[in-house]
Formats: sequence, C-alpha cells, structure tokens
Amino acid sequence: MPPHAASDKPEPARASAVRMFGRWQLLRLLGKSDRTMAWAVAQPGTDHELMLVLPRNQPIGSAPLDRWMQAVQRGARLNHPHLAPAAEIGVQDGWPYAAYDLQDAATLADRIPAQGLPGTEVAALALQALQGLAFAHEGGVAHHDLQTWHLLVDDRGGVRLVGLEVAAEALANDDSGLDPGTLRAQRSAAERDVLALGVVLHHTLAGQPALDQADTGRVIARLPPAGRDIVRLPWSTGQPVAEALRAIVNRSTDRQERQRYRNARTLGRALEGWLKAETDSQSGPLALLADRLRAAGVLPALPGAQAQASRLASMEKERTNELAEVVLQDPALAFELLRMVNTAQVRGAQVAGSGPVLTVRRAIAMVGLDGVRRAANVLRPWPGPLDAAGAASLERLIGRVKRAGSVALALRPAGYDGEVVYLIALLQNLGRLVVQYHFADEAAQIRRLMLPAPADKAGEPDEPGMSEEAAAFAVLGAGIEAIGAAVARHWGLDESVLHMVRRHPLGAPIHTPDNDDEMLRVVASAANETIDALALPAAQVNHGLHRVVQRYARVLEITAKDLQEALQGGPSHTPPTLAPQTAPPRAPEAPAGVPVAPVPGGLRAAAAARAAR
Repeated sequence: MPPHAASDKPEPARASAVRMFGRWQLLRLLGKSDRTMAWAVAQPGTDHELMLVLPRNQPIGSAPLDRWMQAVQRGARLNHPHLAPAAEIGVQDGWPYAAYDLQDAATLADRIPAQGLPGTEVAALALQALQGLAFAHEGGVAHHDLQTWHLLVDDRGGVRLVGLEVAAEALANDDSGLDPGTLRAQRSAAERDVLALGVVLHHTLAGQPALDQADTGRVIARLPPAGRDIVRLPWSTGQPVAEALRAIVNRSTDRQERQRYRNARTLGRALEGWLKAETDSQSGPLALLADRLRAAGVLPALPGAQAQASRLASMEKERTNELAEVVLQDPALAFELLRMVNTAQVRGAQVAGSGPVLTVRRAIAMVGLDGVRRAANVLRPWPGPLDAAGAASLERLIGRVKRAGSVALALRPAGYDGEVVYLIALLQNLGRLVVQYHFADEAAQIRRLMLPAPADKAGEPDEPGMSEEAAAFAVLGAGIEAIGAAVARHWGLDESVLHMVRRHPLGAPIHTPDNDDEMLRVVASAANETIDALALPAAQVNHGLHRVVQRYARVLEITAKDLQEALQGGPSHTPPTLAPQTAPPRAPEAPAGVPVAPVPGGLRAAAAARAAR
C-alpha cells in the first residue's frame, strides 16, 4: 500500500525518504477520491514515469480480487485512441493496480488554471473523452469514478482516459443493491460516468470545482435525487462562456434527472455541434447542416408532389398568380424557388439593385415555368431520409407552419402584400422545419426537454421544462433560430430580411413598428405565437391566446374576437390571396409608422409586387 494513501491529504515528501510500492518508486500523488487514487511512479534508476491507478479500499478475499482483475482486464482489452491502454495490471501486497504510460501527458487537473480554460478548448477535450467513454459503454465497460486526474492531456490537446473499471468493486459494495453484471447496473454506471464528466466540465470552465469539492463522486452524492444541491455555472467566470455551451454544461448537471444527458453520445453530439458552429467563422450554425443540405435538400416535397408537377407542366406561362398559389401549397417548393433566385449569381445577373426576392410571383417571373419545373424536380420525394415517425412529425409541423401563415394573413393590417406576409410567417419557422427534417431524433429530444415535469406533491406547481432555445442549445449546440437564419443567409437573403424572419423574443415588449419591415415581423410573430399557444396543454390554451392578444393588441389593433376569427379558417391551409388586403383609410390617430391608407404593400412587398406585374 502506498504510504499515506488512506489519508485525505498526502504528507510532504522528505528529501531523504524514498517511498516504494513494490518495484515502483512513488513520485507524487496525482489525485484521490473516495473510490480511487492515482500516483506518478517510476522504476528506480529510470526517468520514465507511469501512472498507477488503484482502488481506494483494498478488496478483501480472493473472490473480490478476482472480480476486480476480470473487470479491469475487460476494460484494458478495449482499443480506442481516447482510452489509454494499460501497460500493466497487477497486485502488490494485496493491492490491485493498473499502470498507464504517461508519455508527454499531464492530468487535466494539473492543467486547469484558476480562471478556467477557454470554452472551445474545454469542449474539444471533453468531446474526445466522451468518444472514448461511449466506446467503452457500448462494450459493457464503465469507469465508475471519473475525475479530472483520470484524463491525460498531451501537449497537442489529445485526451486519453485512464482507470476504466478500477472502482468497480467499490461500486459493487455500496448501497445500490444492483448486481454489477446486470444490464440495469451497466446503464446506471454509464449515466453516472456522463454526469461525472458534466461535473468535470463545470470545474474546467469555472476554474473551481463544483460545490468546492474536487471529488466528482461527492458532488454527485449532493445532487438530486440523493441530495438537494444545485450545480450550475456561475454567471461570472474567468473565461467568457458562450450561451449555448453554458446550456450544455448546465443540462449535464441539471437538478431534474430527466433533463440530464443519458449517454455519452448525446452529450458528445451537443458539444460537437457547438464546436462546429463556434469555430467555423464563415458558416457558423450552417456548418452543422452543410453535408445534409447537399444530400437531402432543405425540405422534401410534400406527398402528392408528382401530381403537382404534372399540373405545373400543363399551366400556361401567363397565369403567374395561379401558379404561385399552387407553389405556395408546398413550402419546400416555395423555399427552393426563393433559394434559386436569391443566390448571389442570379441576383447579380437578373435583379441587381432590386434587393432580395420575397414573393413566389417574382421568382416565377424570373425563372419562368421551366425554372419552376427544375425546382420541383430537385426536391427529394417525401419523406426524404426520414422514417415513418419522423415523417409524421414533419408533416404535423408543416401543417402548423402553414396555419400560422394563414393566421398572419388574417391579422395583417390593410395594404400589406398577402404573399409576403405568408412567406415571412413561414420563414420564421425555417429553423424548426430544418431541424425536424435533418435532426429528427434531436428534435424529439428538444420537445421532451420542453415538457414540464409533474410536481412531487399534490397542489404544487409543475416543474417547468426548458425553453425551446435552451433545449436546442443543450441538444444541438446551436439555437433553432440561428440555424434558420444561417440557411436564409446561405440563400442570399440580406440582413433586413434576416431581421424580419427572427421572431420577437417572448420576454421583450412589442413596440410600435417604425417601418414596414418591422410591421411584417410583428404580424408574423403574432401569428406564430398564436399557433404555439394552441399547442399548449388544454388547460393553458386560453391563457396563451390571451397573452398573445395582450402583447399585440395595441400595435396590430386586434381583440380576442379578431384572433378567434383568424383561427376559424381552420387547418386547411389554403394558399394566400395574392392581392393586397383593402380597407378604408386608417384614422389620423393611427400609430406612427403604420400605413394609414391602402398601399400596394410594405417597402419590400411593394417592390416585389411591382416586379411581378
């Protein structure tokens, strides 16, 4: 047994004392928890250092020792670049150990400065550790006591995990009551490893251990359900922490067990998504989608696209309005036409100086009937790569989005172009649609994180779920709205349009628009919030609709009755009437910035309408 191994703090080494553990010279204690300890060692007469990882408590009897040896050898057989191979597994004076070659690495514990490490560096290190952990878990092996000193980091930023299964016997002897050989025990151990890595992430970013406790096991024991403490990153840290990374780390140690990451792959995907979006300065969140967009397009054509294509082929060129209404039945086709005509090449050649194209009518006028046919032909047939469950979810979402467009038409003030209003309402959902299509499993995970949890006691309020944005950060590493904006920017839409397709934040007040672009944004936001309110639990729907009326009543001059009438159109999603809505001139006291008489449309709507005629 190494000297002082059982004490909480190692005594200072005496200059004349040489501490030995069998043939190993003990150089320094690298770390110690309630379950394991790690020492830097060397053979006398050599400068080559190794790391010994031992259980904190000695297995008593041959059977526990045999189980320990079998478990650690099973972990040592795994071959992965982020799992350190054991140089030796043995027993000395009844104490089992696993030895690892340190090479040029130091423990993560030795590399964490007081101000913490930069977020991108932390995420890159953790991602490698998670890849190794996921491989081990899928092989039926766990760590059981993941600590900052079990992660070896070399000078190139490479990570190797040491100590797999060293703490297995300690876990088998605790009060869990689980057979260490059962599938349930393996799953529980894997979840504990992921939670422990979340605690390590917290320590590495904050520069200080969570709850001022360096042993992740002791921190876990103080978190629900065993304890009542909460572990969240402090708002003030030595290094700035991006909002999405903060959401990921806080979810990994969330006080609600159901909200935490259940496996290493899920946490790894979130960190990988954030890293891609953060480190690709040109593409940002689009980096998450680049390959998928090329392979599967933005959205698949809706069912019945073949019949629609035949109808398009038989139409006459002069019937642009009727053709536009057919195109608007399918958001995928409408979006593809907008993409075609807003690319830098097409805009430079055909619409230089006229700004982005925001109506299907104008797009049809630019590309002609042949262009519409080409757009229809490049769409992936429904449902693209989705399985049946994913296709059903996407179809439901498209139905909700089209209904939001219809509500926006009903709520728009007089004079605004119906097609522009409809398309802005659709584009405010571009991120949701893209995520549902390209990340169907992650989209389901986001919805689960948003659900409230039943209260522990009757009469208490339910535990709230995450906001959609926080859930997206925690699952994808990027916000849903940012993903939609990245796709729209990739199409060639300018900053004024990108502003319109960002919904008003729910916590921000709605001010009187001072231009037509802002009015379009307000109308679309109101429509989308209305449809979101309908998706609330039945007991909350009326309250949600009332909140929409309160937010937008003054700016849009609407009442609860107006909102109900806007919803009475039902979910049929008929294409919008393309002509501007007409009405008597507004009274002189109408809010500034809002059109006071019938006009061809907003600033951008008017330009599109003129071009379409």
